[in-house]
Amino acid sequence: MAYRLQAFSDVGLNEASLTLALREHETRTSPRLDKLWTYYRNALEPVARAGTVLGSASGSTPARWYSQPQEIGLPARLTRPGNSASDDRLRAPRELVIENDIAWRVHSMVDFLFAKPIRFVSTARTQATRDAVQSALDAIWESSGGISLLTDLALLAHVFGHVDLLVRITETAQDFRRRVRSHNAQPQDLLRLAPPVRIEVIDPRRGIPVTDTSDFRRLSAYIIRFEREEHQPEQATFLNSLIGAHTSRRKRTTHTEFISADFHHIYENERAIATDETPWTQGRMPIVHIQNVSQPFHYAGISEVEPLIPLQDELNTRLSDRAYRLAMQSFKMYLCKGLGAPDSLSIGPGVMIATDDTQASIQTFGGDAEAPSEDAHFEAIRNALDKLSGVPPLATGVVQGKVGNLSSAMALKVTLMGLLSRTSRKQVTYGRGLAEASRLILAALDHLDILKTDEIDRSIRIDWPDPLPVDDREQVQTAEAKIRIGVEKQRVLEELGYTPTDDGAV
Repeated sequence: MAYRLQAFSDVGLNEASLTLALREHETRTSPRLDKLWTYYRNALEPVARAGTVLGSASGSTPARWYSQPQEIGLPARLTRPGNSASDDRLRAPRELVIENDIAWRVHSMVDFLFAKPIRFVSTARTQATRDAVQSALDAIWESSGGISLLTDLALLAHVFGHVDLLVRITETAQDFRRRVRSHNAQPQDLLRLAPPVRIEVIDPRRGIPVTDTSDFRRLSAYIIRFEREEHQPEQATFLNSLIGAHTSRRKRTTHTEFISADFHHIYENERAIATDETPWTQGRMPIVHIQNVSQPFHYAGISEVEPLIPLQDELNTRLSDRAYRLAMQSFKMYLCKGLGAPDSLSIGPGVMIATDDTQASIQTFGGDAEAPSEDAHFEAIRNALDKLSGVPPLATGVVQGKVGNLSSAMALKVTLMGLLSRTSRKQVTYGRGLAEASRLILAALDHLDILKTDEIDRSIRIDWPDPLPVDDREQVQTAEAKIRIGVEKQRVLEELGYTPTDDGAV
């Protein structure tokens, strides 16, 4: 490798340790993360053109133009039919039914967490500093993506178990001042339009943490590595020209970043394009780690997808079995004896059949039969999915059975207690990460001489909105009670949304 890692020698990152970290990530971590994303996304994979005819043991049948990744969890008797004489279920391709019960549960969790804009509230010592800090944070979070950025990081964390944020300075203080002079504007105005600081979400499949050997919670260094496609095609090789291969592909570039508390190096195909120092972090990593659900003594958190995979496979297997049973039993069939050649029979409403054979008979069989044990098994699987995820169908507006008199807000909260408690717990972990990223943003602005703040004035509180619909009458009564006990009127009005200030990161 041609990477210059001398600047990272104090954190134990050298050529040997880098090779080991990349190999472990490519062989162990990345395949596991890919499986989690595959089960969540279950994207259709084209395998043939629509209407293509494939051969089978029973003849030629129209094939589906797609397959689904969750089919990998189905048993072999469903996915690899053969010509076994001992098992008639294997003589023809089976109909596969995939119901992705993972995706909508993950989406519901993300919606409850970031369904509405959140507010970054400064706890600085003076009101002027608080107003400046909140305005700057809102501008930078919104320019980095706002609520879309927050939902993206939440989705990645729910699927993979954790996500990392990178606070990046995009230009120097001199360049920013030059841009201010060229636009003849105030720094605060230009900060709202095009800030020199950006927050980036790092896909866990691209991020490789180098943790401290004595404390798994601390990062010694961080590696970002991925391949991206360029606009120009690859140059034809001599071998391709000899064999007559004229198919061109897009050129791929390997992007690698090495980050520590003091340095930040960027490489393209092992060619250094930036080797910067990071004194503005004041000895901290510009990386913020957020665990979805805490996993003791591990850097990675607990994924919401992983515990649902076995139940998802069981559900898909039983759905496919039921589809096959319905296909076999949904039509009535007739066994006719002593009525002559089958081609001469015409069975239908009002048709009279005459025969001289006293042993003649017509027997019916088939038809969809009730299977109570099958229905109970489906219900048990779905209840297990509800318990593991904490997301009942009611969270998406699907009301099953009789609701009765459960029409109050308290009754709704009791019904969604599992999901709301999970959301409250995540608000603590996610909020801590967002507050830490905000402190790094303020440190960067202080380094760029855009917004001078002391460390004590960089404390941030995250105000989370109620994910459930709020009754206006109850909200006003609660606000009046808060004012009576001494809560500031301005804060109560902000909670009600009757203030001219920004609503938060949108």
